[in-house]
Amino acid sequence: MTAIREIRALVRTRSGRRRSLSDRYAALFGLAMGCAMLAQPVSAAFESMAAPPPPEQVGAGLALVTLVLAGFLWAARTIGPVVVSAADAAWLLLSPLDRRGVLGRSARTLLLVSLVVGAGLGLAALAATGAPDLLVWRLAGALVAVVSVSAGGMAMAVLAQTSDPWDLALRAVIAALVLTAVVLMLVAGHHVPAAAPAWSAVPALVSAFLVRRARSALGRIPAHRLLSSSARAGHLANATVSLDPSLLSWLAEDNHWRGARLRSRPWPGLPAVFAPAWQEVLRLARRPARLAVLAGSTAVPALMARAAGSDAVALVAVLVLGGGLAAAASAVSGARWDADNPALARLLALPGRGLLAARAVLPAVLAAAWMGAALALLPGSAGALPWFAPLAAPALAAAALRMARRAPVNHAMPILDTGAGAIPTGPLFWGLTGVDLAVIGCFPMAIALVTGFSGVLLAVQAVVGAAVLAGYVSRQHR
Repeated sequence: MTAIREIRALVRTRSGRRRSLSDRYAALFGLAMGCAMLAQPVSAAFESMAAPPPPEQVGAGLALVTLVLAGFLWAARTIGPVVVSAADAAWLLLSPLDRRGVLGRSARTLLLVSLVVGAGLGLAALAATGAPDLLVWRLAGALVAVVSVSAGGMAMAVLAQTSDPWDLALRAVIAALVLTAVVLMLVAGHHVPAAAPAWSAVPALVSAFLVRRARSALGRIPAHRLLSSSARAGHLANATVSLDPSLLSWLAEDNHWRGARLRSRPWPGLPAVFAPAWQEVLRLARRPARLAVLAGSTAVPALMARAAGSDAVALVAVLVLGGGLAAAASAVSGARWDADNPALARLLALPGRGLLAARAVLPAVLAAAWMGAALALLPGSAGALPWFAPLAAPALAAAALRMARRAPVNHAMPILDTGAGAIPTGPLFWGLTGVDLAVIGCFPMAIALVTGFSGVLLAVQAVVGAAVLAGYVSRQHR
């Protein structure tokens, strides 16, 4: 540990860059602004604890908190979670220095992140259950329980980098959290116990054991796994700093196919026009986890509707349309490759518009299936709103294709100077590309989600959805 501190001190002295007073001021100012932004939501959460919510809102709120926690652990497992900078990976990771000392800074950062996320989710869980009495007692129980699960899950993610059995155990924990969310949704909060430190002591002890085990296992993480996770984190940071999220889709595609063993299988005897759709079917079949996530996410709008009640009608509409667009976008890899490699697209012997229309088949089917299931699960939507799903699916398919075929971010575009700060228009227009078609093509459905079912809106949605897809395909060059 002493050698690591000496080396880092030597690098700081030779780099010629020391933290100035302005750097400390910027850090403190950013911290103060973050606290100011969080003050209102935190105070609103404490105010909502005075009156206990209905049981159906309790179950839905706790289910949402559990799903967010499962997503947090999944993201930690996907990224690393232990990563190092490019300089440390090149010079210190493979050196004779103590690896646990090299990774100590990353481990402390992970612990801090897990504590902050756990504290936020614990406060959200208590806001969902309510605390009409014994606020301090219930708050302590919720924070201890959720922070323990968050820190213990992060420790398991660290241990998952050391061996495959721990990785399998982490997957089981994530699956158990998702199953717990389903159970909480079914029981609707009728049998949810109150938060108290008495029953929170068990996850705290387990978490302490896992954190201690993870700390001792830092020196046993294989170098190739650390290099791989550090490369992924570096690409993610570059895409974030450069405001070019399009890099992430290509990185995910390359990581999926790198090292994969491909097997040749005969295609079914289908006409050539069905070949593009069959390509996407094969891609989805090779990734069953993606289909499972899409199927499970259909309950998210219903959870939000039950957790927030009538106050979140607009948010539920955004979740339904956003989920349908995400489902459609999960089957547009072929369109992305067609735009990047036109020579490969010509091998399919289909005209440009015919190929694009064929690429829209599976995204439309997925969008219709996802939105139909999500609308059927919404409270009070039986037999009415699900009819909008197949009529809005063509517009979402066109939006997903437009998103897949968009060019990289143009950073040469001007910057808008607003009262809230400077806004670069390049990433803004890149992000709105595709979303604009979804908003236009699904506007009647959005109105129906907010105001209620209407036969006129259903007819308008049928015309608008088909017109958006036909207009988008017809404008493409042959």
